[in-house]
Amino acid sequence: MIRRRIELQPRPRGFHLVTDEVIAALPELGEVEVGLLHLMIRHTSASLTVNENASPDVRRDLRTWADSAVPEDFDWAHALEGPDDMPAHIKGTITGFELTLPVTSGALDLGTWQGIYLCEHRDHGGVRTITATIHD
Repeated sequence: MIRRRIELQPRPRGFHLVTDEVIAALPELGEVEVGLLHLMIRHTSASLTVNENASPDVRRDLRTWADSAVPEDFDWAHALEGPDDMPAHIKGTITGFELTLPVTSGALDLGTWQGIYLCEHRDHGGVRTITATIHD
């Protein structure tokens, strides 16, 4: 088993494809014949998901839906950290804070059109840290 922390550079609010960054930070994946990669984001206002890896329209539409489904202009009780904070926590809960992905023959065994997304739910979320654990 291998455990490592991966730091993702700050990104604006939105859904960002980070598959290549995750793979680049884990060269040991190439040595795994059959196993699992577990990813857990160490934040409550950003999340991880797997979705379409080709069309940027999907990422744009996901942001549009998330922002309309969980609006900032609501009477949130938790508002000390700014108007985007409580909505970010809700969006993170909806999309999830962890992924478990199969590894086969040294590579993530994702579908042809699948990629790992960082879902940044704040306008200025900062560096995001993921704990990655490879089980072989």
